[in-house]
Amino acid sequence: MLENITTVLFDLDGTLVDSMWMWKEIDLEYLGGLGLSVPEELSHRIEGMSFSETAVYFKETFGLSQSLEEIKAIWISMARDKYAHQVGFKPGAKEFLKELKARGMKTGICTSNGRELLHAVMEALDIGPYMDCVMTACEVPAGKPAPDIYLAVAKKLGAEPSQCLVFEDVPNGIQAGLNAGMTVCAVEDEYSLDQKESIRKMAHYYIQSYDQVFAGTYERFVK
Repeated sequence: MLENITTVLFDLDGTLVDSMWMWKEIDLEYLGGLGLSVPEELSHRIEGMSFSETAVYFKETFGLSQSLEEIKAIWISMARDKYAHQVGFKPGAKEFLKELKARGMKTGICTSNGRELLHAVMEALDIGPYMDCVMTACEVPAGKPAPDIYLAVAKKLGAEPSQCLVFEDVPNGIQAGLNAGMTVCAVEDEYSLDQKESIRKMAHYYIQSYDQVFAGTYERFVK
């Protein structure tokens, strides 16, 4: 999988860290507090949106009186403690990061999350030493499935798209990596299992644990 690859780029939630459960809880708590129910397809509708794009979607869809900054501040407050005390790495992820650094490979995080929460989880799990560049989708023109964030991080790291391997967990993220002209490995996550077959059809590779990368036990698909 790493042949001819110089740079490895990661989505954050559901890919590098096990946190998708947290966002479903936050949606339930936030909308419930406003007397609103969570639409069944909400997570798929906002999939890949930047933190700011998601706030706009919530405000327009649910007719919220709160400002965009107020909405985001509430979410940040709700998420910060969960990131600090309840979120851990995906299976084998920390060891994988250590090995990439030992091999001298460049690494980056390309997340749809906000900068403040990105820093919170990086500090809680001590991710900083293993990353050469981190960026949020709020810092580029468009969120996933647009390729903007992956192309921007690759450019900062001096890597051509063909030299980059992307790890993602949901269709819009996988499509963003593909749209950037990069190789994409899908990471299994409990909260996207209902999309497993479509994910497997999109990605070049599929893993349940990062241990599979070096063990060579991942699924590989001919594209």
